[in-house]
Amino acid sequence: MTKFQLKIFLKDAYEIILVFLQFFIISLHFFQWEFIPQKQLIQVSTLSYLVGFLIIIIAFIILLVAIKDLGRNLSPFPRPINNSNLVTKGIYRFTRHPMYYSLIFISFGVFITKLSIYYLFLSISLGLIIKFKIALEEQYLNKKFRNYLLYKNEVKY
Repeated sequence: MTKFQLKIFLKDAYEIILVFLQFFIISLHFFQWEFIPQKQLIQVSTLSYLVGFLIIIIAFIILLVAIKDLGRNLSPFPRPINNSNLVTKGIYRFTRHPMYYSLIFISFGVFITKLSIYYLFLSISLGLIIKFKIALEEQYLNKKFRNYLLYKNEVKY
């Protein structure tokens, strides 16, 4: 295996690991394992539960709008699919990564409804994974689309 082939293999493996970790952390939101402490930071109040639930609802709606706006360009991987277009309309006029941010906000909303260390850890972990995924995706988008840098400068987040 040449250095070039090894570099491509490692980048592909990194992408797969990021996507796997993202989906794994998301799936952990739906399970409560006995061996992981579910200690609450503070007692959940009706207000905190409603605020968390509202965050989840709004973020989920934004996620659905982002999926609709992406259309056939949708992929779980940071690398754009073949024959894809740069989407800059719809919700993408306001933010470059609404799907990723929605996932983080949904996770944070779940934390607010539970107020446990476990869900705080999941939210932080998901945020870090998505941060790495965004950085990699932006490298790919910058290489593939000549006007990506202009779009990135116009739409800050």
